[in-house]
Amino acid sequence: MKYKDYYSILGIERGATAEDIKKSYRKLAHKYHPDVSKDPKGEEKFKEVAEAYNTLKDPEKRVAYDQLGSHRSGEDFQPPPNWNRPSGDAQFSFDDADLADLFAGLSGRQRGGPGGTPMRMPGEDYEVTAQISLADAYAGTEVELNLTVPERDKQGIVRRVPRVFKVRIPKGAKDGQRLRLAGRGGKGMNGGRDGDLYLNVALLAHPLFRLSGHDLYIDLPLAPWEAVLGATVEVPTLGGTVRLKVPPNTHAGQQLRLTGRGLPAPGGKAGDLFALAQIVVPAAAGEKERELFKQLAQDSTFNPREHFKSEATT
Repeated sequence: MKYKDYYSILGIERGATAEDIKKSYRKLAHKYHPDVSKDPKGEEKFKEVAEAYNTLKDPEKRVAYDQLGSHRSGEDFQPPPNWNRPSGDAQFSFDDADLADLFAGLSGRQRGGPGGTPMRMPGEDYEVTAQISLADAYAGTEVELNLTVPERDKQGIVRRVPRVFKVRIPKGAKDGQRLRLAGRGGKGMNGGRDGDLYLNVALLAHPLFRLSGHDLYIDLPLAPWEAVLGATVEVPTLGGTVRLKVPPNTHAGQQLRLTGRGLPAPGGKAGDLFALAQIVVPAAAGEKERELFKQLAQDSTFNPREHFKSEATT
């Protein structure tokens, strides 16, 4: 059997807490997710991270893993003679086993109950990250997940099988939100309940909008005369284009609120969209524009650096 250093894969110490394990997993799962990773080995690393997390997040599995000792990654090894085998009294060949299958079977092994009756065992919980766009978070969406998961066949042998999950993500889902789908995990044994599927929501970056909670922020370019005189401009939102009234004398960095134009929130109240004013000058002014600006420069008494005089000596 080939050894895999699950702690090294997650980038944590052996004494890491359960919270450290969870944080590291979420960070690496987001980094190597096939939908966003540019690494040619991203999908392989994503699977390694998930495998390591599924073992170390479970206290029983982690104890059993630690009992295997520390070896070099990829090194051939045999579990100690007294190590608790996942198949109970059944014959189990460690030579043909994969480490992931070994620990997947550990949580599903049969324990004798009163009178020798096998104890009911719950199914395996699955956890996966789903990348969705801001538009999908705004309207809600359904994602299709293609996973390869460990399951026991009728003979009790753990095998990796493909499963397809269709999951409805409600509108207003936040970045980092964790959704629980009861009974969508591995099958229980001996009448035990089925496991759960946990879906971690990760929102993809948007070219226009920035997200803070349920509020959105967008840069609003304004021509100098629009900022000074005021204007009514069109602003994109996730629900369509709206018209925004820019008040006279709007300064750079000023926030203009569009109430209820952010992401939906629990209770029916949506976040807001904040347009941040950005004063933009023409890339190449025409002759007539230059003449008008020259005239303005001659007639105006405005000095944007007036405060330099009083503050330079303080």
